[in-house]
Amino acid sequence: MAEINILVVHGPNLNLLGRREPNIYGSLTLDQLNKMVEERSGALGIKVEIFQSNHEGEMVERIQQAPGRFDGILINPAAFTHYSYAIRDAIAAVGLPFIEVHLSNIYSRESFRHKSVFSALAEGVICGLGPEGYLLGLEALANIINRRED
Repeated sequence: MAEINILVVHGPNLNLLGRREPNIYGSLTLDQLNKMVEERSGALGIKVEIFQSNHEGEMVERIQQAPGRFDGILINPAAFTHYSYAIRDAIAAVGLPFIEVHLSNIYSRESFRHKSVFSALAEGVICGLGPEGYLLGLEALANIINRRED
């Protein structure tokens, strides 16, 4: 079994975790969330590179650079979930398996948040489980990649 490398992408405003609407997103900071992801990836024997950006173009470029370096993508597109065809098309173009994750339950919030331009392409979507969703997504993505290699 080859080493698995996963790109973790955090979208806009996730750098404000712990301060931004803690009643929705919790009190965990992005650094704390990243540490949890790194610890879980280590326990699973996989490598992660974590990237956060508030800029659509930066996210597109990082995703376009993923083939050959990464085996899959775990992405929280944040507000871009609902309208970024540029990021969606970048993910479709690279052809890597990906899981879409959201800290909050997007379906229990404002109606504009109920639509994702990513979900139809994703291997799976996890929402509403807080930081645990990232950890579950990481494990699921590793399992998907391992099955494809068998």
